[in-house]
Amino acid sequence: MRAPLIVLPLVIMAACATPREECIDQVTRDTKVLSSLINETRGNLARGYALDERQEVRTVRGTCRGRNEDDTIFTFRCDETDTVTKRVPVAIDLNAERAKLVSLEERFAQTQTASNQAVLQCIASNPE
Repeated sequence: MRAPLIVLPLVIMAACATPREECIDQVTRDTKVLSSLINETRGNLARGYALDERQEVRTVRGTCRGRNEDDTIFTFRCDETDTVTKRVPVAIDLNAERAKLVSLEERFAQTQTASNQAVLQCIASNPE
């Protein structure tokens, strides 16, 4: 249930972005994703395991109140569904994770170079 709360500020911020900021955001998106993946992989190696998100659905039993046509109040059992996201440890192959980190860092270096050039083009084509 947290996703809408996170998405709304991003939508509002995107609506206020200048053309230069939109251009820079677009050309640096891959670099940001790779950076996030590198940080996650480093965390996995430091811990020795990965963290996976799993959702648990629970039924919460409660008592609700209603009103009859003659304005008398009655109670009845009502159930609500609650979804909880939990982070659980997952075993990983540390050698494969190290290889993945090396690959991500190489890809990040390549993307960073291209991204820096694209940012300069965004600045040149969208002066503020």
